[in-house]
Amino acid sequence: MKRFHTLILGLTVLVLPIGAISASANPDSSSWSVNGFGTLGVVRSDEEQADFTSGLLADEGAGYSDQWSAKVDSKVGVQLTSNFASKFQAVLQVVSEQGHDGSFDPQVEWANVSYKATPNLTVRLGRTVLPTFMASEYRKVGYAMPTVRPAAEVYNLVPITNSDGIDIIYKKRFGEITNALHFLYGQKNTDLPDGFDINADNAFTLANTLEWKNTTLFASYSQADLTTEVLNSFFESFRAFGPEGERLADRFDLNETTVHIASVGVRYDPGDWFVTSEWTNSRSRSFIGEHQGWYATGGVRIKALTPYLTVADLQAKGALSHPGLPIPQAEPLNRALNQLLQGNTSDQMRLAIGARWDFSPSMALKIQYDHIDLRRGTRGVLSNTQPGFEGNEPVGLFSTTIDFVF
Repeated sequence: MKRFHTLILGLTVLVLPIGAISASANPDSSSWSVNGFGTLGVVRSDEEQADFTSGLLADEGAGYSDQWSAKVDSKVGVQLTSNFASKFQAVLQVVSEQGHDGSFDPQVEWANVSYKATPNLTVRLGRTVLPTFMASEYRKVGYAMPTVRPAAEVYNLVPITNSDGIDIIYKKRFGEITNALHFLYGQKNTDLPDGFDINADNAFTLANTLEWKNTTLFASYSQADLTTEVLNSFFESFRAFGPEGERLADRFDLNETTVHIASVGVRYDPGDWFVTSEWTNSRSRSFIGEHQGWYATGGVRIKALTPYLTVADLQAKGALSHPGLPIPQAEPLNRALNQLLQGNTSDQMRLAIGARWDFSPSMALKIQYDHIDLRRGTRGVLSNTQPGFEGNEPVGLFSTTIDFVF
């Protein structure tokens, strides 16, 4: 709980300056605005040998670390927007949520300046959202989502949520149709445990969102060159066995390895009910391999109550093992390689049922139960697996959250 207390401190640190800004700002001026969002929640998992976390870059969660965890979904964010010239806007968004080190230290999520070149064309420079998915713009804002959290089967495939570079958006109306074409190019350095990091260079995303009446269609393609030194010494051991070891290391290491991500989504929301679905494929020639995930969520709105149902699936494409080097001396390395491949393979199906209650214009209570069927003995979306983890029993999750905006 000590680390979770940092979240409360972070909330205080983030929110206190709002009063100072409001007090000093001219009430007749519209050049500054401050908005925020947050989630307070707890999750219970019946899996004792692994954790259910908020994502691949989180430290701990519900299950092995704590049967009940307040770290999974709890977060708070504040966004400061300045329209400092007729065509210029600056945005700073800071979010406090659990990181890879277990702390809730506030991190800069967005920090960019945009220029509205024409009524349809906007160019942003700095740190902007990575538009990989249909809900990328608000994936951290629990209040904006009908479910407790984004579907991990899709959104965990790209745990990085922002990029440093240039972002171009061209938005055009054609009668009842609004189309937004989104292009991003940049790079991202992400901290990992034990002092390592992962670099994404030459990263670009091309995304398109089409809205027509109650229907939204989305498609995107992303590509990035990933590099990390976490396993350099491991794969160097294979290279010591000559050309055959070199080929095997080049096949599975993650040094300037290109990752390809394709995603499509659809949402239909006439008001009284809704259905939304997304499909994503992530592929790389490395130990990460290829994964394909999808989900479908439907719900009905009965005044302030919204019951919903989600079906989701995540599949690993390909084998969970590799024969390795046909040399007796390399057998320990071969076993370690297969453990690495299986540990980074996710294969599961999930059924979730829940309800959202909008008891206030700016607050919502959600309750959700997830039944996860792990396949092929893999960890699915779980992390922090322990030696006793087998991955052949269903996992039950109970979650409750209070989401708010201000």
